[in-house]
Amino acid sequence: MNHRARLEGYDLIGDVHGCGATLAALLEKLGYHQRGGVYRHPRRRVIFLGDLVDRGPRIRLAVQIARRMVEEGEAHIVMGNHEYNALTYCHRAPAGLGRDWLRAHTPRNNRLIRETLDQYRDHPQEWDEALAWFMEIPLCLERDGLRVVHACWDQPLIDELRKRRPDGCLDEAFLVESTAPGTSAFRILDRLTRGTQIPLPLGVEIHSGDGFTRRSFRAHFWARHPETWGDVVFQPDNLPGDLEQRPLTEKQRARLSHYGAEEPPLFIGHYWCEGVPALPAPNIACLDYSAVKFGRLVAYRWSGERRLDADRFVWLRVPREERVRPQPWEIDLD
Repeated sequence: MNHRARLEGYDLIGDVHGCGATLAALLEKLGYHQRGGVYRHPRRRVIFLGDLVDRGPRIRLAVQIARRMVEEGEAHIVMGNHEYNALTYCHRAPAGLGRDWLRAHTPRNNRLIRETLDQYRDHPQEWDEALAWFMEIPLCLERDGLRVVHACWDQPLIDELRKRRPDGCLDEAFLVESTAPGTSAFRILDRLTRGTQIPLPLGVEIHSGDGFTRRSFRAHFWARHPETWGDVVFQPDNLPGDLEQRPLTEKQRARLSHYGAEEPPLFIGHYWCEGVPALPAPNIACLDYSAVKFGRLVAYRWSGERRLDADRFVWLRVPREERVRPQPWEIDLD
């Protein structure tokens, strides 16, 4: 029996955000065991939903675990907005663009990537290798009856991506173009890794639990005929005042994607849900449950079903000691 024939299904894992110790524990709970520095399962494979980096205390460990699994054929991965942000933050802009870096080194952007750069500071070659690996990560996956993207499955944009980049990965020209608003590459990266955001009224702000002030909210893409902001809001922060009753404008409605109930099962991350994992739609699972904010690191054990089942979620709560700056940890991946 060959290697592929034994595959029973995929274990999809949401945004890790540097919670490397909890990732290792979740893999063990799922029946993966480390052999030769790689977590392996005899009959299953992992699919990571992106956002391995930033915020958490064991970012290098999270990247090492995922990268080694992917390179050994034990896992797949799609790119998250935080991997994309790291690439553009660390990539010098070509001459003539009028800026030094593809992603501006503003106080907000500096803060977002600070933990990652701090943890790699004494390992510059490892960081360069991680950035090179990020360039090999596809923006979406479609295989064996399931679909995976970090934030939003937008079929027309995915078709456009596949025409330009059949492997779904970035090259340098696409990366540079993606930082210019209005371009095809910008629309693709923005929608697939960040989803749709609807601006709040002038002067209205959301002060999030992660310490950031936001002037827009995250909207989902599976409402058939949305009428109000409340029909599409998908984030733990409530909209201020009575904004959930605010009607969507035609322009806002036109910007929304739609993923129908007849489409294949879809797995996303990105939206930092809270509480006990639940399905937002019968064929959609969000696996980002705010792990780095002492929430849950969540997996879904998919074995070919077209209608998803909430009983297939598996998770671990992230303990508060995960926040502690790590000493060399018990797991030796070398």
